[in-house]
Amino acid sequence: MQVPKEKTQLMDADAVRRALTRIAHEILERNKGTENLVLLGIRTRGYPLAQRLAAKIHEIEGQEIPVSHLDITPYRDDRGEPAGTAPRELTGLSFSLKGKRVVLVDDVLYTGRTVRAAMDAVMDLGRARSIQLAVLIDRGHRELPIRPDFVGKNVPTSHREEVAVKLKETDGEDRVVLLEP
Repeated sequence: MQVPKEKTQLMDADAVRRALTRIAHEILERNKGTENLVLLGIRTRGYPLAQRLAAKIHEIEGQEIPVSHLDITPYRDDRGEPAGTAPRELTGLSFSLKGKRVVLVDDVLYTGRTVRAAMDAVMDLGRARSIQLAVLIDRGHRELPIRPDFVGKNVPTSHREEVAVKLKETDGEDRVVLLEP
Protein backbone atom coordinates (compact mmCIF):
# COMPACT_ATOMS: atom_id res chain seq x y z
CA MET A 1 0.00 0.00 0.00
CA GLN A 2 1.36 3.33 -1.06
CA VAL A 3 1.64 6.06 1.57
CA PRO A 4 0.14 9.35 0.34
CA LYS A 5 2.54 12.26 0.11
CA GLU A 6 1.82 15.91 0.79
CA LYS A 7 0.99 17.78 -2.40
CA THR A 8 0.25 21.21 -0.95
CA GLN A 9 -0.81 22.98 2.22
CA LEU A 10 -4.36 24.28 1.93
CA MET A 11 -4.62 26.09 5.27
CA ASP A 12 -2.16 27.05 7.99
CA ALA A 13 -3.07 27.65 11.64
CA ASP A 14 -4.08 31.28 10.99
CA ALA A 15 -6.32 30.31 8.07
CA VAL A 16 -8.02 27.64 10.22
CA ARG A 17 -8.58 30.21 13.00
CA ARG A 18 -9.99 32.80 10.57
CA ALA A 19 -12.30 30.24 8.93
CA LEU A 20 -13.69 29.17 12.32
CA THR A 21 -14.23 32.80 13.33
CA ARG A 22 -16.16 33.44 10.11
CA ILE A 23 -18.22 30.26 10.52
CA ALA A 24 -19.09 31.25 14.11
CA HIS A 25 -20.36 34.63 12.89
CA GLU A 26 -22.35 32.96 10.09
CA ILE A 27 -23.95 30.49 12.54
CA LEU A 28 -25.01 33.36 14.78
CA GLU A 29 -26.35 35.37 11.88
CA ARG A 30 -28.35 32.49 10.38
CA ASN A 31 -29.80 31.50 13.78
CA LYS A 32 -30.32 35.07 15.02
CA GLY A 33 -28.25 34.46 18.12
CA THR A 34 -27.70 31.52 20.45
CA GLU A 35 -31.22 30.68 21.63
CA ASN A 36 -31.88 26.92 21.34
CA LEU A 37 -28.55 26.45 19.53
CA VAL A 38 -26.41 23.33 20.13
CA LEU A 39 -23.26 22.05 18.43
CA LEU A 40 -22.58 18.36 17.82
CA GLY A 41 -19.08 17.50 16.64
CA ILE A 42 -18.75 14.35 14.57
CA ARG A 43 -15.87 12.27 15.88
CA THR A 44 -12.93 12.50 15.59
CA ARG A 45 -11.98 15.99 14.41
CA GLY A 46 -15.47 17.48 14.30
CA TYR A 47 -15.66 17.54 18.09
CA PRO A 48 -12.63 19.80 18.72
CA LEU A 49 -13.85 22.03 15.89
CA ALA A 50 -17.28 22.23 17.58
CA GLN A 51 -15.61 23.13 20.88
CA ARG A 52 -13.63 25.89 19.17
CA LEU A 53 -16.76 27.23 17.47
CA ALA A 54 -18.56 27.28 20.83
CA ALA A 55 -15.64 29.22 22.33
CA LYS A 56 -15.74 31.73 19.43
CA ILE A 57 -19.51 32.12 19.82
CA HIS A 58 -18.97 32.73 23.54
CA GLU A 59 -16.37 35.43 22.72
CA ILE A 60 -18.77 37.10 20.28
CA GLU A 61 -22.08 36.82 22.16
CA GLY A 62 -21.04 36.19 25.76
CA GLN A 63 -23.34 33.14 25.78
CA GLU A 64 -22.32 29.54 26.33
CA ILE A 65 -23.96 27.01 24.08
CA PRO A 66 -24.13 23.24 24.64
CA VAL A 67 -21.53 21.15 22.80
CA SER A 68 -21.24 17.40 22.57
CA HIS A 69 -19.54 14.79 20.45
CA LEU A 70 -21.36 12.41 18.14
CA ASP A 71 -20.01 8.96 17.32
CA ILE A 72 -21.86 7.80 14.20
CA THR A 73 -20.27 4.35 14.02
CA PRO A 74 -23.56 2.44 14.58
CA TYR A 75 -25.15 4.40 11.72
CA ARG A 76 -22.51 3.90 9.04
CA ASP A 77 -23.70 2.09 5.93
CA ASP A 78 -20.27 0.58 5.23
CA ARG A 79 -20.13 -1.60 8.35
CA GLY A 80 -22.21 -4.49 7.02
CA GLU A 81 -24.47 -4.40 10.07
CA PRO A 82 -27.96 -2.96 10.30
CA ALA A 83 -28.14 0.56 11.71
CA GLY A 84 -29.25 0.80 15.31
CA THR A 85 -30.10 3.32 17.93
CA ALA A 86 -27.12 5.22 19.27
CA PRO A 87 -26.58 4.67 22.96
CA ARG A 88 -26.38 7.99 24.78
CA GLU A 89 -22.80 7.25 25.84
CA LEU A 90 -21.76 7.51 22.18
CA THR A 91 -22.80 11.12 22.18
CA GLY A 92 -21.93 12.30 25.67
CA LEU A 93 -25.22 14.16 25.36
CA SER A 94 -26.32 15.67 28.65
CA PHE A 95 -29.05 17.83 27.11
CA SER A 96 -32.16 17.27 25.02
CA LEU A 97 -32.26 17.98 21.30
CA LYS A 98 -36.03 18.52 21.31
CA GLY A 99 -36.77 21.87 19.67
CA LYS A 100 -33.07 22.73 19.30
CA ARG A 101 -31.25 24.10 16.29
CA VAL A 102 -28.52 21.49 15.89
CA VAL A 103 -25.34 22.36 14.05
CA LEU A 104 -23.39 19.26 13.06
CA VAL A 105 -19.67 20.01 12.80
CA ASP A 106 -17.15 17.97 10.82
CA ASP A 107 -13.70 18.49 9.37
CA VAL A 108 -14.16 17.36 5.74
CA LEU A 109 -17.29 16.87 3.65
CA TYR A 110 -16.75 14.39 0.83
CA THR A 111 -19.43 11.87 -0.22
CA GLY A 112 -22.00 12.94 2.38
CA ARG A 113 -22.34 9.48 3.90
CA THR A 114 -20.89 10.50 7.28
CA VAL A 115 -23.33 13.40 7.48
CA ARG A 116 -26.26 11.14 6.56
CA ALA A 117 -25.27 8.81 9.41
CA ALA A 118 -24.99 11.78 11.78
CA MET A 119 -28.46 13.01 10.81
CA ASP A 120 -29.88 9.54 11.49
CA ALA A 121 -28.25 9.60 14.94
CA VAL A 122 -29.67 13.06 15.69
CA MET A 123 -33.15 11.92 14.68
CA ASP A 124 -32.89 8.97 17.08
CA LEU A 125 -31.73 11.27 19.90
CA GLY A 126 -34.64 13.70 19.71
CA ARG A 127 -36.83 15.84 17.48
CA ALA A 128 -34.57 18.76 16.68
CA ARG A 129 -36.14 21.93 15.26
CA SER A 130 -33.51 21.98 12.50
CA ILE A 131 -30.20 20.39 11.54
CA GLN A 132 -27.48 22.48 9.93
CA LEU A 133 -24.01 21.47 8.79
CA ALA A 134 -20.69 23.26 9.34
CA VAL A 135 -17.51 21.88 7.77
CA LEU A 136 -13.96 23.16 7.67
CA ILE A 137 -13.37 21.73 4.16
CA ASP A 138 -15.82 20.89 1.39
CA ARG A 139 -13.98 18.81 -1.21
CA GLY A 140 -16.93 17.93 -3.44
CA HIS A 141 -17.74 14.50 -4.95
CA ARG A 142 -21.09 14.07 -3.20
CA GLU A 143 -22.87 10.73 -3.48
CA LEU A 144 -25.90 11.99 -1.55
CA PRO A 145 -27.87 15.25 -1.87
CA ILE A 146 -26.19 16.92 1.11
CA ARG A 147 -24.92 20.50 1.14
CA PRO A 148 -23.17 22.30 3.99
CA ASP A 149 -24.66 25.46 5.48
CA PHE A 150 -21.29 26.78 6.64
CA VAL A 151 -17.94 26.12 4.92
CA GLY A 152 -14.44 27.14 5.90
CA LYS A 153 -12.95 26.46 2.47
CA ASN A 154 -14.09 24.81 -0.76
CA VAL A 155 -11.32 22.67 -2.25
CA PRO A 156 -11.85 21.02 -5.63
CA THR A 157 -10.10 17.64 -5.52
CA SER A 158 -9.78 14.51 -7.58
CA HIS A 159 -11.01 11.18 -6.22
CA ARG A 160 -7.39 10.07 -5.89
CA GLU A 161 -6.42 12.95 -3.61
CA GLU A 162 -7.06 13.10 0.13
CA VAL A 163 -7.59 16.06 2.42
CA ALA A 164 -5.90 15.73 5.82
CA VAL A 165 -7.06 18.07 8.58
CA LYS A 166 -4.61 18.24 11.46
CA LEU A 167 -5.72 19.84 14.72
CA LYS A 168 -3.74 20.66 17.87
CA GLU A 169 -6.12 18.58 19.96
CA THR A 170 -5.60 15.39 17.93
CA ASP A 171 -2.41 15.90 15.92
CA GLY A 172 -0.37 18.54 17.76
CA GLU A 173 -0.70 21.20 15.02
CA ASP A 174 -3.31 23.14 13.08
CA ARG A 175 -3.09 22.78 9.30
CA VAL A 176 -4.89 21.30 6.33
CA VAL A 177 -2.97 19.53 3.57
CA LEU A 178 -3.80 17.93 0.27
CA LEU A 179 -2.29 14.46 -0.15
CA GLU A 180 -1.77 12.45 -3.33
CA PRO A 181 -0.81 8.81 -3.84
